[in-house]
Amino acid sequence: MTQADDFIVAIPARLGATRLPGKPLRLLAGRPLIVHVVERALQAGAREVVVATDDPSIAAVLADQPARLCMTRSDHLSGTDRLAECARTLAWPDELRIVNLQGDEPFAPASGIRTVAAALNAPGAQMATLAEPLHDAGALFDPNVVKLVQDRLGRALYFSRAPIPWQRDRFDQDRLSELAPGWLRHIGIYGYRAGFLKQFT
Repeated sequence: MTQADDFIVAIPARLGATRLPGKPLRLLAGRPLIVHVVERALQAGAREVVVATDDPSIAAVLADQPARLCMTRSDHLSGTDRLAECARTLAWPDELRIVNLQGDEPFAPASGIRTVAAALNAPGAQMATLAEPLHDAGALFDPNVVKLVQDRLGRALYFSRAPIPWQRDRFDQDRLSELAPGWLRHIGIYGYRAGFLKQFT
């Protein structure tokens, strides 16, 4: 394994979601959603897949899966906090590249996971995320689609559920039939160096 291939995928998973409780254990094609997410992470070529959870029922479902479990506290405010606990508990070296794949993303592109891991190879890179061009005018006004603004160097400056720039008070009234190039849709895959993750949370 080369240094470029040496990354892990960490998947925060909890049952207490507000919009869809029990989501990681919901069945998709007869198997729990979290199992599909683990498989997607493995397809990306991660050295190791770690599932960070506070729930024994998620751990039980993964007992025969090729994923390492990291049992965490239940009081974390975010998945990133959950992963930071694992970074400390599992003593991940500060330079280790960690890709945070959400536990409800069974269709996340394996190529996107690899792209985020590769972005962390840049000198000084401590954190990375993924975006793609947005071509659908309807998605521009969809609050479920997170938009991203970046600088000339490709660094994320701002994330928003509303179009950026846009008059906030007109967001729900304005519509476009066609998009000019340059709009970006954020894909919720993040990457961190373990040392940054430990300090960030």
